Amino acid sequence: MCFVSRDFRVPLTCNTCVTAQTQFRPSGAPAAMMTEELSEFTAPKGGVETSPTVKSEEMSTAEEQPIFAALVGDTSATAAAAGEKPGGGAKAPAATAVMSTTSDTESGIFSGESETCVEHESELDWFCGTELKLICSHCAIVGPCHGHTVTPLADRVTAVRNQLVDACEKIQLQALRMERFIDHTLTVKEQKLQVEASTARERVVARVSAAREALEEEEQRLLEEVQREEERVEQCLLTQRAHWGQAMASLTHTRARLVHTLTHSPDAQLVTSIQEIGERVEEAEGVGKPCDTEQLNMKPGCSDSQLLRGIWASAMMHRPNVYSLSSLKFEERTANPLLSLSDDRCTLTFLHKKPRQPLPYDPARFDCWPNALGSLSVSSGTHSWALDVGQSGAFKVGVCYAGLQRKGSGDEARLGHNDQSWVLSHYDGEYSFWHGGEKAPLRVAMRPQRVGVLLDWPSQTLLFYEPESAAVLHCVTHHFCAPLLPAFAVTDQSITILH
Repeated sequence: MCFVSRDFRVPLTCNTCVTAQTQFRPSGAPAAMMTEELSEFTAPKGGVETSPTVKSEEMSTAEEQPIFAALVGDTSATAAAAGEKPGGGAKAPAATAVMSTTSDTESGIFSGESETCVEHESELDWFCGTELKLICSHCAIVGPCHGHTVTPLADRVTAVRNQLVDACEKIQLQALRMERFIDHTLTVKEQKLQVEASTARERVVARVSAAREALEEEEQRLLEEVQREEERVEQCLLTQRAHWGQAMASLTHTRARLVHTLTHSPDAQLVTSIQEIGERVEEAEGVGKPCDTEQLNMKPGCSDSQLLRGIWASAMMHRPNVYSLSSLKFEERTANPLLSLSDDRCTLTFLHKKPRQPLPYDPARFDCWPNALGSLSVSSGTHSWALDVGQSGAFKVGVCYAGLQRKGSGDEARLGHNDQSWVLSHYDGEYSFWHGGEKAPLRVAMRPQRVGVLLDWPSQTLLFYEPESAAVLHCVTHHFCAPLLPAFAVTDQSITILH
């Protein structure tokens, strides 16, 4: 009774059939009938016998080709090998047989270093997945591997080769990412470092020049700090470049070894060295991925200090070219309905109840938050304005872009809670600076009755100060990309613009 094994797709023959074949076998026929039958199933469909010379030439040709071309083969050549001449039905010329042989040689079926089974003296053309070793067809049928998970050697070799191809491609992509990081990101960082360092030096020198006699020592200290920061970032960049360059070299070496294993290892050695291959792939994956970190940037505060900031603010406030916005008033169109304006539009008072007569709709008006904007915008020069906050326990003063959202109760229209506004806030007895929804607590020794705002557009600096003592409350440097409007908010008593 004949049957088909569930573990691999070859016809099997029972003992009765073997006996029958032996009885009816013509005299002089080979004794290993079962082996011959299995050879018919495992032989190439084309039936083309390949000479060792042809195989050797094809293998040497494949070695000279690129790695992926050697793996997948020439699809056009394969298609030509499978074609027939129209009409006559004759097979293609000898080149067709050579191409077919090349495909079989690459798959490992006709490996020049094939081994034979010691027990059955048959070719080891199967792979036992249970015991991870090469076996012959007899071992799979009636031998020690009967019932195990077995696959044809050619299929196993193909699977291992595919894994190697995937690993090599992955490593190549990883190396390309590192190369782009080295050539682009680090190069841009180096260029950016020069610009930032130059800008920091100019800022330090500009501020120290306002009071050079008192700040010569501070100037030297800050320049040295900038120098140290520049050297630190530069060292980080050099370290990153060296590290990822070495990592890329290691990946290249690992990939070269895998490619060598892929192209030069015999099939038997290839399928049995999968553990070593896996270790190399794992080692390559453990190199990691490059990423941009804050260590590659200069610290924004390296060119600043409390002493320098205070003296510079004092000098700026007393310079003759500081323009006071003498005509600044609250813009009536922007004031929230809960805010009442004086006749001269210089005093803003918070109302606990909305007026009985609703205000006409205006797209510029804040309809939820108790905000109001100034009537003048600033986009150049140095300007200052002051506000009398009196005994108000809740107010905000600062600047914002004209595009600040006016409608709704979301953070988009709330001063200091978006990237469109910068304000000093006083609420519940605490002073703080707000921008982008982030709060920076401020230390104020004495509650100021007046708060001044100074905007130096050339240095992109916003300064909050106490006008009488010229004490600096807070200072921030930011790249303002559009004209700024004075911004205000009050939820307790009144605030007044001083002229």
